[in-house]
Amino acid sequence: MEFQKIIETRRSMRKYDSDKKVTKEQVCELIEAAILAPTWKNSQTGRYYCVMSEELLAKFREECLPAFNAKNRADASALIVAAYKQNQSGYDADGVTPTNELANGWGIYDLGLQNENMILKATDMGLATLVMGIRDADKIRALLEIPAEEEIVSVISVGYPAAEPKKPQRKSVDEIAKFF
Repeated sequence: MEFQKIIETRRSMRKYDSDKKVTKEQVCELIEAAILAPTWKNSQTGRYYCVMSEELLAKFREECLPAFNAKNRADASALIVAAYKQNQSGYDADGVTPTNELANGWGIYDLGLQNENMILKATDMGLATLVMGIRDADKIRALLEIPAEEEIVSVISVGYPAAEPKKPQRKSVDEIAKFF
């Protein structure tokens, strides 16, 4: 698919086709796209925890997501928890001294770039995604045994679309940009 078309057609999906399942190979392809994103000093701090078994998907949905997000991902065949290793991106090599006022903000920024690559790749592959920020990080950490030094940022549902969401209204360039 042409890149501009991918950008224009990507939507946040809240209804998935329960008859079609995403494969581990497809999820690996998504993560490989994420890996290609730029990161602070090539620190590559993004980490992904992929939930694909029916049993764990059900448990995750019940224990780690609020009801509305559990419903939004009900038929998605994969959940990807996106996290980053703290105190690396945006820090000196000592892992203690931030390079600027954003500190760990660079880890989140880098992860956002990686996640964007991932969701655009999913669109290119005919898959759909929903990025969820409202989740129970403590329960996710316990369920998936995520180390304390990794900050959980988002949960991304992945599956085959079962709807065609309308394009939401977007602001114009004039509304969001200043040129000097």
